[in-house]
Amino acid sequence: TKKKEKRKKEEEKEEDKRKKEEKEEKRKKGEEKEEKRKKEEEKEEEKRKKEEEKRKKEEEKEEKRKKEEEKEEEKRKKEEEKEEEKQTARMRRGQME
Repeated sequence: TKKKEKRKKEEEKEEDKRKKEEKEEKRKKGEEKEEKRKKEEEKEEEKRKKEEEKRKKEEEKEEKRKKEEEKEEEKRKKEEEKEEEKQTARMRRGQME
């Protein structure tokens, strides 16, 4: 009977040990999973930031291009106006003579 009790206690001890180990294993797996999830989120955040920066650069580039076009257009208009003024002045001189 004492041997049976001793064996029973040993078995319970082993069972408790096994349960503790399983619990610890589950906890570790949970932590690893959480760690992995966090890394994925950071990766996604980094990706999103890079895309945002790229988009901003593209917008700035487009804005710069538009400003250049506007500048060129202004320049062209001024040239045309000057040319028209020259022609008008020539025509007036021609009429005066």
